[in-house]
Amino acid sequence: MIGVDDVVATYWVAADARDWTQFGELLAEDIVYEAPQSRERVRGRDAYLRFNAEGFPGEWRIAVERIVAGERGAVSLVRLTEPSGEQLAICFFELDEAAGSPASPTSGRSRTSPRRGGLT
Repeated sequence: MIGVDDVVATYWVAADARDWTQFGELLAEDIVYEAPQSRERVRGRDAYLRFNAEGFPGEWRIAVERIVAGERGAVSLVRLTEPSGEQLAICFFELDEAAGSPASPTSGRSRTSPRRGGLT
């Protein structure tokens, strides 16, 4: 059985590798990404994939520092590194059960809804 922490770790591995196919398979169709600090809101899987694939050009890396997971959600602390420096980011995830159990590897998708930077 795959745990919530494994789903979030897979999300970050896919983002770091720019594996947008695997990344997209983790997302709910109706995902809502919110970044209160920049007032960004992106709705829907396709829009969120474009936001990530096209919105962050250049050389960057993501390293997971910590994941704290519960039954249906998690918080991750990641280190973002690019040529101009590093920064830490906190992301909140809510998992839904649209494809069955969010921890079920047979469901086809463990759907995530990341909310970076704050709870909304």
